[in-house]
Amino acid sequence: MKKAKLWYAIADGGRARFVERDENGFFHTVASFESTDLHARAADLGTERPAKVHDRAGTGRHAVEPRQDLKQQAKQDFVKLVADELAAEHGRGAFDQLMLVAPPGVLTELKQSLAKPIADLVVRDLQKDLTKVPTTI
Repeated sequence: MKKAKLWYAIADGGRARFVERDENGFFHTVASFESTDLHARAADLGTERPAKVHDRAGTGRHAVEPRQDLKQQAKQDFVKLVADELAAEHGRGAFDQLMLVAPPGVLTELKQSLAKPIADLVVRDLQKDLTKVPTTI
């Protein structure tokens, strides 16, 4: 029987990499991604000032809070990209099992972003940020 190929998806809100273990037990990075918005300020991601609206009564105007922080939206978009890349790699037959490693908030978003067939391949998850660990161990 063929041994299942396990991949480790290591991610945070702006970096991700897919790692596999070779026959000698060494870990190797297969693919890595970094968000272009990782170090951007919220002001650089969109309009600096929120829109203004008129009050129902009177002549006053006030700012409207955005529904979501632009940095948070960029983080969610990146996590969705990682989930899409995992689906593409699985379509190419790159792995049979998956372990997710990410900080708690990102791990939840990543799990929710995975397509059902990919989510079914997750054998374990670890709530830890290992994105800064060296790429080859």
